Amino acid sequence: MIFIITKIGAETVRTLKTSALIIMILTLLTACTSNEAKPANSENSQPSKEPAAVETRTITHAMGDTKVEGTPQKIVVLTTQGTETLLELGIKPVGAVKSWIGDPWYDHIKDQMEGVTVVGDETQPNMELIASLDPDLILGTKVRQEKIYDQLTAIAPTVLTENLGDSMIENFTLYAQALNLEEKGQQVLADFDKLTKEAGARLGDKAKLEVSLARFQAGKARAYYKQNFAGVVLDKMGIARTTEQNQEKFAEEITKEQISELDGDVLFYFASDRSGETAASDTAKEWLADPIAKNMKVNKNGQIYQVDEAIWNSAGGMIAAKLLVADIEKYFQNIKG
Repeated sequence: MIFIITKIGAETVRTLKTSALIIMILTLLTACTSNEAKPANSENSQPSKEPAAVETRTITHAMGDTKVEGTPQKIVVLTTQGTETLLELGIKPVGAVKSWIGDPWYDHIKDQMEGVTVVGDETQPNMELIASLDPDLILGTKVRQEKIYDQLTAIAPTVLTENLGDSMIENFTLYAQALNLEEKGQQVLADFDKLTKEAGARLGDKAKLEVSLARFQAGKARAYYKQNFAGVVLDKMGIARTTEQNQEKFAEEITKEQISELDGDVLFYFASDRSGETAASDTAKEWLADPIAKNMKVNKNGQIYQVDEAIWNSAGGMIAAKLLVADIEKYFQNIKG
């Protein structure tokens, strides 16, 4: 009888121990759960940090003032000049207008434009496609996109330059400001200024030769003065211009009978052929073979050069500008002083 009571007592002890252990575990779990569920504003919690304020900058441009937040990451650019500004500053746009020459990009930038969406051309941007890219900044120019400015601003903050061509430096500065990359932009311009001065110095006395500049299109031609892309680069290099073209103007159309206005020590011309066309180049050959042109000093001296239209004219950006400096140096190596 005593044996039986002892056995029952042992089992009871084990049961009590097990129950006690379960109670302890439940108590610990309840305590942990209670701690996790404490509200954020309890005595032991840390105050939550406010999100960092995004800097808002006001950019003054051709259409007024535009507020741009922080450093834009998704940019759509509506000029070929602007495309080169972005690339020079180390930014690949999410969308860009196609180049005037190339399919769809100029040869000198196509390797850097892989994956970039074509959003039409400078004169007819595709608004639906631009909107689908959800940009946080759009860059363009008043001379091309003034009429659609309101539509563009409805998509994203939009900054427009006044014009193109001779305003390359000013436009580069404006875009760098809009991109919140002013310091980097200033360094690029300082480097370019140094490049042009050093290249001009290397030309020596040849820089005093008077250069004439012209553009041929199908059935017509323009004398290019100083206020255009190539004119600006020639001027920064300290290269002389002909008396006729040493004017603070963009360009002026001339007739075949006025071809002698292109005379000088050196004539550089570009032909604006598109997509494999040859009409502009054919016009140049015809006009320069005319008896009036044959009597020009520059023709007699054999110092007429057809140059790359994309680099000398239509690209109009910083990358092309640096390539233009190199091109000018190359041609001057063979030019007789």
